[in-house]
Amino acid sequence: MIPWIIAAEIAFWIVIILGLISRYVLKMPKLSIFFFALTPVIDLVLIILTTIDLKRGTPASASHGIAAIYIGVSIAYGKTMIAWADEKFQQWFFKKPKKTPLTGKAKGLHEVKMLVRHIGAFAIGAGCLYGMTQFAGTATDTSPLLQIMKTWGIVLVIDAIISLSYVIFPSRK
Repeated sequence: MIPWIIAAEIAFWIVIILGLISRYVLKMPKLSIFFFALTPVIDLVLIILTTIDLKRGTPASASHGIAAIYIGVSIAYGKTMIAWADEKFQQWFFKKPKKTPLTGKAKGLHEVKMLVRHIGAFAIGAGCLYGMTQFAGTATDTSPLLQIMKTWGIVLVIDAIISLSYVIFPSRK
């Protein structure tokens, strides 16, 4: 299971890099869109492999839960990660200046937007886990997947507290 997650992560960044090279070096924007569109396909393949693994009777483990987390994060933050990679690519290869760090209310708003993405990632991941457990049926004990969701729920609450602190106590720097 873990090798599939690692392979999915590597594939994700390869298609992003190929998309950026297609866009900026080869000047082929349609090809770059094709590569960026492959990112959800990678997620789909990972969820299928994870579900098949559970259906075969493999005991549910943290790695199955991590696959669901990966998928949720990849879908919820995918566009943001691509934008980040795009910005870094332009900085490294075209010497574009770095953006000024956000402060004050702008930083608070950004953190709230990222919290909303995290909530979306959690919902997608929970949906994937639910779907996997339903598909696997009684072929395997899926209770470890519930523990993954509990842990992720705690992380989400901590993220919410930190994110909202930027709104309540806006930074001046």
